[in-house]
Amino acid sequence: MNTPSAEISIAEALAWARKHIPPPEARLLLRYICRTSAAHLAAWPEKPLPAAQWEAFQHFVKRRATGEPIAYLTNEREFYGRNFLVNASVLIPRPETELLVELAVAHFAAVPHPKVLDLGTGSGVLAITLALELDRPTITATDISSDALAVATTNALRFGVTISFLWSDWYLLLKRKDRFQLIVANPPYIVEGDSHLTQGDLRFEPLPALASGQDGLTALTAIVAGAGHHLENGGWLFLEHGYDQAAAVRSLLTNAGFTDIASWKDIAGIERVSGARWKTGQIKSS
Repeated sequence: MNTPSAEISIAEALAWARKHIPPPEARLLLRYICRTSAAHLAAWPEKPLPAAQWEAFQHFVKRRATGEPIAYLTNEREFYGRNFLVNASVLIPRPETELLVELAVAHFAAVPHPKVLDLGTGSGVLAITLALELDRPTITATDISSDALAVATTNALRFGVTISFLWSDWYLLLKRKDRFQLIVANPPYIVEGDSHLTQGDLRFEPLPALASGQDGLTALTAIVAGAGHHLENGGWLFLEHGYDQAAAVRSLLTNAGFTDIASWKDIAGIERVSGARWKTGQIKSS
């Protein structure tokens, strides 16, 4: 990948980058490097780039040209209208996951101080967004990755919310008395060995947060099986899952004794989240 060596303008830098990556991505990366707006880049195309910014821009363009996700280059991704810190320790938040937030808000907007559990919190986007959207909730968020919990903790500090982060394999380190009105999870649900894991952004994301057993249902099965031990009477469980897993998840919920079982479609019209209510008066012994 040949790069000019002399002093270069904004327009020239973008022209060089467009040979290697799409123009919108080139502009986004240059805006990030220069800490400026799209309007500024458009208004001053002849402005020379400082040497350090030009060097950094070349480095980012080369990394992006190999397929590295922009979110990992800029260490930022927007979710539910807010910008969160992300890195290669966590999944990149995706628009379809916002459906989990929408369902939680729809069911709990009028509930004061709801008790919420976020399983496999990753970067913390679900826990933090619910902390900001619900009425003074008490939120516990678990993850088995210490690196992910460090990212989530940083994001919580960024948004000024209080969340109890816990290193745990799903429910394992929760106390017997810990019960919640709402459990949400965006667990791994891709089949191990699926060809998609070697394509696009997924190549760079943490595999344990993506793949889950030979049928993709290992994590979902564990979460459904344990939910009754930690849900209050009438509590809700909402789970994100794969595009073809809604029926299987509804079956898991039925077999576990849940009621009001349903699936909801994401912005692409795909059944992306399934959920249900724990029977009123029914509490599993732990």
